[in-house]
Amino acid sequence: MMVKTVERGAHMPQHESIRFKKRSQVTIPKDFVDALQLHEGDRLECRLEDGKIVIVPTVEVPRDQAWFWSEQWQKEENEVEQELRDGRVSAPMNLDETLSALDDLSKEK
Repeated sequence: MMVKTVERGAHMPQHESIRFKKRSQVTIPKDFVDALQLHEGDRLECRLEDGKIVIVPTVEVPRDQAWFWSEQWQKEENEVEQELRDGRVSAPMNLDETLSALDDLSKEK
């Protein structure tokens, strides 16, 4: 599984003209390479979007960590982060406090 990187190159040139060569080769402009901190051997995702070729730097994720980067897990991670920012999280509780809180919740229903 690969994950897109979005932090690198936020303040880079927006466009530059390049030439399509033999064997479908193109050279990424040095300013772009530097801004994205790309190195030989880095993985890039290439896709077609609205009639445009889009190339996005990616990082490989070990198979045993791929679950964390699934769309569903990331959606839920973002929801939890928002709850933390909004202060909708209770203080840590010990076992007795947790059981008591669960009892209270069940009585409310």
